[in-house]
Amino acid sequence: MQQQMHPGQVPMTGQAPVNAGPPMTMPLFDETADDAPAVAMEYKVHVDPGKEECYFQYVQKGATIYVSFQVLRGGDGMAGFAVRNPGAQLVHPYQWKPASEFQEVAPIGGYYGICVDNQFSRFAAKLVNLYITTFRYDQWEKFTQELKDIDVSAENCTQILQGVDKRIQGILQMQSQSRGKEARDYNLLLDNEAYVQYWSLAQCIVVIGCFIVQVFFVKKLFETKGGRGRI
Repeated sequence: MQQQMHPGQVPMTGQAPVNAGPPMTMPLFDETADDAPAVAMEYKVHVDPGKEECYFQYVQKGATIYVSFQVLRGGDGMAGFAVRNPGAQLVHPYQWKPASEFQEVAPIGGYYGICVDNQFSRFAAKLVNLYITTFRYDQWEKFTQELKDIDVSAENCTQILQGVDKRIQGILQMQSQSRGKEARDYNLLLDNEAYVQYWSLAQCIVVIGCFIVQVFFVKKLFETKGGRGRI
């Protein structure tokens, strides 16, 4: 029986793989690639009439797996849905429903088999929305604590940067004050220079005036009146 392949999904037939050996095909999710506290996937699965589609999902020990399915289109709007645990036990029996869901804490790590059955429909294909998520509360708490630590580190870094910014602002204020004092001193220097030049010029004019007056009076002092004497 030929099954339809979907991107990121691996069909299987028969029982789910047991712990005695790995599956013959790659699973939806590899246990060696999971360090995240939660993983969520959503697929739209096309199931041909009279066919069954099954998929693997690896679940770590102690993790919670949640699966839900809903028939979106086709036939009477119902399909069969079943879940097998890593021990090949049917933990969610087949039920012909328009929608169903399953949740369990995995007692052992392994591959869960998730099957969508359309064998009761001989002519109508079904389009099924399949949602799968696995999450570990312990890893999530650890992840949350790491985020809190990162927040604390970020807060400390923010405080340090704020302190540096305050110091820079203080330095800029001091530089502004220094530039103001420098400008004031320069203007005072220009004023003093103008004052000195003004009074120096005035004193030069006074000295020159005094010299001219002195010369004039001295010349007048030695000046004699000329004229003819009487006979």
